[in-house]
Amino acid sequence: MEIIISESKQILGNKAAQMGAGLIRKAILDRGRANIIVATGASQFEMLKALANEEIKWSEVSAFHLDEYIGISETHPASFRKYLKERFADIVSPSEFFYINGNTDPLEECARLGKLISKHPIDVAFVGIGENSHLAFNDPPADFKTDDAYIAVTLDEDCRRQQMGEGWFANIKEVPAKAISMSIKQIMKSKAIICSVPDARKADAVKKTVEGSIGPAIPASIMRRHPDSWLFLDKDSASLLNNPTF
Repeated sequence: MEIIISESKQILGNKAAQMGAGLIRKAILDRGRANIIVATGASQFEMLKALANEEIKWSEVSAFHLDEYIGISETHPASFRKYLKERFADIVSPSEFFYINGNTDPLEECARLGKLISKHPIDVAFVGIGENSHLAFNDPPADFKTDDAYIAVTLDEDCRRQQMGEGWFANIKEVPAKAISMSIKQIMKSKAIICSVPDARKADAVKKTVEGSIGPAIPASIMRRHPDSWLFLDKDSASLLNNPTF
């Protein structure tokens, strides 16, 4: 895993988007199409804005949704479907966007998405990590063994408090306890991973991810085993690393 540290979250977002856009363009050049995974949350604001401004043949791109709460409507302010449509899909108009429906039977939805993604090998996964070091909604201890592409998960309290702290919910009781998440193994199948992690509140998770042991207790640590993964940090999220270079 290569680590790239920027002075600000805006520069971080620009660099991550440029790297990802180059990989998307290469996939289109090589195969005529590209398949990507798109994450949500406050950590992705700058990256997604920059990515949407890149020169890419979006009509030749298929996109997959990383995770979604179970039991909230698409119109809810915290809905990741709403987030992705407003901040990305409606702007770039990819040829296909495979959203997670959190308002249907979770097991059936996981099976549906699993069949779809099996036909679309992922070229680039755009992800972030949580304050508890989660990857997607795979909270610690994460399931590193399941072969299922999507799984129904229970969110831990740290994860739910992060969602509240980012302003998506008024209080902890409003944060759903369940979600559908892309699995660790499925994320790791991606040819390349672009991970954007700004802000000081992620500094401890970043340190654990980069310097801690690789295992389910630190889900994001698994990216260190991926041959083509990049971790984009700003000076705040990198502040606890040993010998960070800017």
